[in-house]
Amino acid sequence: MAKQSKRSEITGAALELIVEHGFHGASMAMIADRAGVGAGTIYRYFDNKDVLITELYRELEEKVVQVLMKEYPAEKSFRERFQHIGERLLHHFINNPSEFRYLEQFHNSPYGVAVRRDKFMGKWNHGDLVRIFFQDGMARGVIKDLPLAVHFALAFGPLVGVARDHILGFISLDDSLRARIVEACWQAIREPSPGFAPPNAS
Repeated sequence: MAKQSKRSEITGAALELIVEHGFHGASMAMIADRAGVGAGTIYRYFDNKDVLITELYRELEEKVVQVLMKEYPAEKSFRERFQHIGERLLHHFINNPSEFRYLEQFHNSPYGVAVRRDKFMGKWNHGDLVRIFFQDGMARGVIKDLPLAVHFALAFGPLVGVARDHILGFISLDDSLRARIVEACWQAIREPSPGFAPPNAS
């Protein structure tokens, strides 16, 4: 087995077991057994379990970035760019449920706290596309002037929730419904045009 292939076997086993048992329940011995390698072999690739968990997260984040960057409509309107980001995210999450569940666990664990802080402060390169999108949109007055963390919550919190519910079988996200959900998220973050008044406003 080639070196890179063996590393992939280890990260693949870690992904499966962490999704099944959580970060604490998936031991290095279990991961080695699932990967079909000796227990000591893992430490040739990862210094410890924390490094393995973080490196796997980086790999999955990089996949997400690649999905978003493919055919990204950089010259089109902010609305069209957001539709691309939102729909690509939903499509990727619901078609890769194990990766989605890993990322969700990571973000909601102590491991994710430092990463989220770095993203909001611009120290995490993997998040540059989305961070720059929000910052540019606010500078141009197209997106509401809110803290970056609030924009992530308004824009992506609902997408994560509906992706989770689709995976659990509570809803079924077809192309039409995905587009409508992304549009609803866009309406939450966009800056209304001057003179705009919501329906039934006094």
